[in-house]
Amino acid sequence: MNNYVPLKDIASHFGLEKGDSVWISSDIKTLLYTCAEHEDSTDMNVLIDSIIDIIGPEGTILIPTFNWDFCSGKTFDIKKTPCKTGVIGKVALKRPDFRRTQHPIYSFAVWGKDRDYLCSLTNKSSFGADSPFTYCKEHNTKNIFIDVECQHSFTFVHYVEEQVGISYRYLKDFTAGYIDEDGNETTRTYSMNVRDLDKDIFVTIYPFEEDFKKVGASRRFELNDIPMKVVEIGKTYDIIADDVKNNRSRKVCTYTGQED
Repeated sequence: MNNYVPLKDIASHFGLEKGDSVWISSDIKTLLYTCAEHEDSTDMNVLIDSIIDIIGPEGTILIPTFNWDFCSGKTFDIKKTPCKTGVIGKVALKRPDFRRTQHPIYSFAVWGKDRDYLCSLTNKSSFGADSPFTYCKEHNTKNIFIDVECQHSFTFVHYVEEQVGISYRYLKDFTAGYIDEDGNETTRTYSMNVRDLDKDIFVTIYPFEEDFKKVGASRRFELNDIPMKVVEIGKTYDIIADDVKNNRSRKVCTYTGQED
């Protein structure tokens, strides 16, 4: 590896600016190994703080802290239910300057200017028009991908599916216990746009990268031999919506037992 980039300097390569909103998607196993190999810090607070230094107090950071246990009837505790979407989310939940949004299935740890606004949202549907996903669309949030691909982690696609309206998913309610920031426990009902298993439909998430690049919405690069990408979410909505409505990529097909 030539020209190792220290953890504290990685954020400077993302093309971030003051006032940006930033969504971090990551699998940091290789990043941690590389940092340790170079006797660098492995504390992900260093990465978070370096992003904060760039975007400043006018910026906002959203880190997925998704957990699907609520769908199985398990009580969601906004302060204690663990994040199942990566180490950086777990780190953020331990920080006093981050708060968690309210949805028990698709929550985010949030820092910055719009933290309290995002944490005040009471969207029932995971991907509703009143959810943090609309905020990301309207603010052209920069989704940083560290060693993960869109096919596996570009959750925004599901938001577009719900907004456009599709035949292969439907809103399903889930009810379970809920403990809020003040420790109050109630029973609540939330919904998620789930795939209709009664229909013989096979669905994949199309890798939209080439389409995103054409409109200047995506940039891919490597740091320390680790693939990284930055996607400007607001610029992707129309591309995804067109594909969802017209099935241009043929990501939706009749189930045959294998991908068509």
